Amino acid sequence: MKKVAIIGAGAAGIMCSIQAVSKNTTVVLFDKNPVVGKKLLITGNGRCNYWNMDMGLEHFHSNNQELLKDFITDEVKSEVLVFFDSIGVVPNIKNGYYYPYSNQASSIRDLLEAEARRRGVLFSLGEEVKDIFLDNGKFVVDCGSGLEYFDDLVIATGSKACPKTGSTGFGYHLAEKFGHHVVDVVPALVQLEASGKFLKDWSGIRVQCVVRLYEDGIFLKKEMGEAQLTDYGISGICIFNLSRYVSRGLLKNKKEELKISFLPFLEEKSLEEVELWFKNRIQQLKEYIMVEFLEGILPYKLVFVVLKQAKISRNRKAGELSDEEMDALLSYLMEFPLVIVGTRDFSSCQVCSGGVLLQEVDFTFQSRFVPNLYFVGEVLDVDGDCGGYNLGFSFMSGMAAGKAIRGDKND
Repeated sequence: MKKVAIIGAGAAGIMCSIQAVSKNTTVVLFDKNPVVGKKLLITGNGRCNYWNMDMGLEHFHSNNQELLKDFITDEVKSEVLVFFDSIGVVPNIKNGYYYPYSNQASSIRDLLEAEARRRGVLFSLGEEVKDIFLDNGKFVVDCGSGLEYFDDLVIATGSKACPKTGSTGFGYHLAEKFGHHVVDVVPALVQLEASGKFLKDWSGIRVQCVVRLYEDGIFLKKEMGEAQLTDYGISGICIFNLSRYVSRGLLKNKKEELKISFLPFLEEKSLEEVELWFKNRIQQLKEYIMVEFLEGILPYKLVFVVLKQAKISRNRKAGELSDEEMDALLSYLMEFPLVIVGTRDFSSCQVCSGGVLLQEVDFTFQSRFVPNLYFVGEVLDVDGDCGGYNLGFSFMSGMAAGKAIRGDKND
């Protein structure tokens, strides 16, 4: 009888346990939390956004981007969806995001745990793994109360994100202990910190916008959506999707800057069309003072921030603006500059960028250095956009590794 230890009872670990257990394989799922799937309960604002209708590779990121196609395949995507259907999950799909129809993250967690117990997975909860080492080809798990020997070992400990759920980066330590390399781990899907005296003035504003990221003056990526303007900088899903690039750039001392368009409805227009729209608006509202001129398109508090940055009096009439003032105002409306100086820390981020190098595992997520050692989920150097991609990768990697461990897919 083969014995398998899985360290970490999150999304990847519990999926792996379900797939790995069989009449010939005993699986023990370890977690220092007294319950499984603690982090699952807070995903999707408590609703668990577990998948996305568009699972294209462009939504996943790694320092070895070209390898992702070997791990995120159409076959495993299909298998994950079939599995969730088999345990009774009915998806509620909103804008491509998959949630359980109950709209409760506990539904996903409870059904996964129930399926694992139904298949015979053993649980060791509420006791922290102190160390793991090899002894004559066996993996020895030390929980402090005694040593237990296993044939296979799966590291599913997560990243450093959201440490209150138990994610401390222990898996990175284990990976390095077994000869693996870990790419620098930094916060991703996280709020950005900026410089500027105006930050306290725009705090609390929510606005639809287009955000472009520039690194050392070179355009990298753009996102569109709702941003939350804060006293430390900026947040929102569109910002989260840029944050991994910012984190990695700041690590290399790059200059990170956002340019924000507060007029997203003009995004598809040419420069000439935008300038014509702006001049026509000025002509139409030439008797309006600037506060009135802008209040129809910007939140009230943001009006004063934009005017102050453009150095235009709030009581100036639109028709009195000079050409230079019109250019300055349009520039701040379409390309408001925001210098980024940092990110919020690991306690605020949803996931991390960095982790165990992808080229050091095969397509079953088994180590290329140590036989029968597997890495799944967030401990790997893979992170995804907002929208179910990170949980999706955890489920895909856990499934692939579990099936490889079990060996007989039909068992």
